Amino acid sequence: MKLNESFEKTITSEDVERWRYPRFFGENSGDTAVITGTDAVHISRVLRMKNGDLAVVCDGAGTDCLSRVISAADSAVTLEILDRRPSDGEPSLKLRLFQCLPKADKMDFIVQKAVELGAAEIIPVISKRCVSRPDAKTAAKKCERWQRIAEEAAKQCGRGRIPAVGGLMSFGEAVKAHTAGAGLFFYECGGARLNDIVSPDCAEADIYIGSEGGFEPAEAELASSAGIVPATLGTRILRCETAPVAVIAVLMNITNNM
Repeated sequence: MKLNESFEKTITSEDVERWRYPRFFGENSGDTAVITGTDAVHISRVLRMKNGDLAVVCDGAGTDCLSRVISAADSAVTLEILDRRPSDGEPSLKLRLFQCLPKADKMDFIVQKAVELGAAEIIPVISKRCVSRPDAKTAAKKCERWQRIAEEAAKQCGRGRIPAVGGLMSFGEAVKAHTAGAGLFFYECGGARLNDIVSPDCAEADIYIGSEGGFEPAEAELASSAGIVPATLGTRILRCETAPVAVIAVLMNITNNM
């Protein structure tokens, strides 16, 4: 099958290529941008960028800046801003993922893929069937790690904002946190199809995904009582690390963000 003309123009456009440079998040003021911390070390030591090299610096608030290095050191990299444009990596759907903690390091994968697919926030949750139950100190360290993973994923996939990884919540707290938009509870005992309950103009959605073993009936009742709708991904039982990826992808497609 031959590509249609408009698609050929899209993938070969000079404008797209003009912005295909290493991407970082940093502060910008006036005509300059500054990158500090580990990214500055990466630029100066690993990428060995020098004066005159180009990079894209995102301000973390939805604006990309095409920039040219004017000084590079381990402590800070300063760049001259050549052009600005709205980041095109942010979806119209503001999606929050309430993910019940899985075992081992599966949450690393979930955070990374959720950010790549467009989630605005990821909140780790403790439900009745969670095997992983970190204490407060361990949970705080894990959340710091997941935030770093979110930042790296945001840079890699061209996001205009760094999605936040919230603090650990109980399931009851997570249910109370749903106040606006669509609330979707993915329950292995059945529910409505996403195409039947989510419209293309949906602007906000909170999704609730269980850990290994899913949810208990009492948790399903609690979610329903809060107006969170039971939903299904079909008759197959997906792993807890597969389900959020599938859900976010489907929702982004329904809302014309994929």
